[in-house]
Amino acid sequence: MQTKGCARIMAVTTPKETRTDSSAADLSKKVEVGFAQMEAGFRRADERMDALDKKMDEGFARVDSDVRELRGDMSGLRRELLVAAVIVIAALLGLIGALIRTHAF
Repeated sequence: MQTKGCARIMAVTTPKETRTDSSAADLSKKVEVGFAQMEAGFRRADERMDALDKKMDEGFARVDSDVRELRGDMSGLRRELLVAAVIVIAALLGLIGALIRTHAF
């Protein structure tokens, strides 16, 4: 004789229906279709990731090119500023020399 609690447990764990060969085949077919859909989804995601990877590589190549161009511009600007500084220093030295000559004698 079973107690009520044990009878409830048995009712929960007992399968309600038995699987037939046709229902197992249907389940197998559904699983195959599901995996095929997942694989197709993964392929689409891979293609999109490859396209994004290509766009990122192209973008970084453009940035690298721009940075190289800016470095060249900065180098040229530095040379121009150096030349201007030398000219200003030479002019100031000439002015100082001229002032000394006019006031010294």
